[in-house]
Amino acid sequence: MIVAAQVDPEWWSSGLWNGQPITQFLRRRDITTVFRFLHARGVSYGRIAALVGLSPHRATEIAKGVRQVTAYEVLERIAVGLHIPRPAMGLGCDDGSPMPRGASVEAAAGRSPAGTESSEAGGLVRLRLGLDEALAASSVAPRQLELIEQSAGEHLRAYPSASPHTMLSRLAADCREVQVLSLRRQPAAVQARLSTVAALLATMCADALMRLGDVAEARRWYGTAIHAADDSGEARFRVLVRAQAAILPYYFGDPARTVALADAALAVTSVASSSAALAAAGRARALARVGATDQARSAVDQARRLLDQAGDEDTDVAFRFPAKRLLLYLSGAYTWLGDTAEAYRVQDEALRLYGTAPAVPIDVALIALDRSMCLARDRRATEAATTARDAVAGLPEAQRTEIILTRATDVATSISAEGRRGEVATLTDYVGTCRERARSLGAATALGP
Repeated sequence: MIVAAQVDPEWWSSGLWNGQPITQFLRRRDITTVFRFLHARGVSYGRIAALVGLSPHRATEIAKGVRQVTAYEVLERIAVGLHIPRPAMGLGCDDGSPMPRGASVEAAAGRSPAGTESSEAGGLVRLRLGLDEALAASSVAPRQLELIEQSAGEHLRAYPSASPHTMLSRLAADCREVQVLSLRRQPAAVQARLSTVAALLATMCADALMRLGDVAEARRWYGTAIHAADDSGEARFRVLVRAQAAILPYYFGDPARTVALADAALAVTSVASSSAALAAAGRARALARVGATDQARSAVDQARRLLDQAGDEDTDVAFRFPAKRLLLYLSGAYTWLGDTAEAYRVQDEALRLYGTAPAVPIDVALIALDRSMCLARDRRATEAATTARDAVAGLPEAQRTEIILTRATDVATSISAEGRRGEVATLTDYVGTCRERARSLGAATALGP
């Protein structure tokens, strides 16, 4: 059996690193050097991670200098886990913390060895040093901030094709990291960037919860996203987050609420943008759903105009709004308007742009379910039910979530009672089976391995 190397507390008072006392690195809270120092003495990064409550990957990144440790609570965990005297890292004394070698009680109390009070100038020096330390401790290292932003970007790219449960698991770690950093005072520019990341992470969490049908929690996360976007000071994110939040009541709630939220998004800025086009398109299909025909058609024109002015690249990254996504929204608008001929045309164009192997399968499924509604309106009940069932079955099992199943149920219930047999009955049974299976998958995910 291999015995894990132990940390000797004496190392922190007598150890050297590159010819310099390790106490100097402790004083600077240079955790990269601290981890390397231990590793050189036979303590694995995995063992270090376990002692201080970090993941092995994070401990390795710190040792490589890719990440820096600034959070006070993490520094405290490191001091406790590695048996480092707290005063050696400037963390203050507790009842069980030994004083670092060479430090006297008088010096710690701010008095000279002779017992006289420190001069006013000496007090100001200590005050300045303490203020500098506090400011340094509250700042996020540039590389750390870049890594957080890069991670959020990776989530945005992965999100459209990943299952909601998978994404929620991935997003949780970054949400916690941003939370810890945001709880402490940060320079304005740093806080704005953190708030931007927080807005994107919260919006992804909200959208994933919406897909799963957890409406109440999704609404709360959208509220958090709006708060973070407002704190970022970036108008484009304020529009985007509100436009995304407007989707929730369209699928689960009152479409009139979607209109109100979309209006709020459009009111944030007068500048044409793809996010404004998203808000206008969401407003259009919600107006169509509540029967406001003329207003819906005006909103369709507005959405087209805004996207023509602003444009957006053809991408599958989450929360972007290229032409194919506009067509997804227009598909819904024309379906609810009862203009099935135009809806079929828009759907065909959208499916051509998404391609035969779409990177965003849920969008294609929603378009197919709109088509099913059109077929039901045209009294083609069997074809409507078959199309809806194929739309659900064509998704990976983990993506047959409540947002899809609710829309498939809408198709079944839109068919007259006398037509609810054969393929329609099969659709209803299949949706029920998928719903039960989704609950089982959700429970298994919640329990973990």
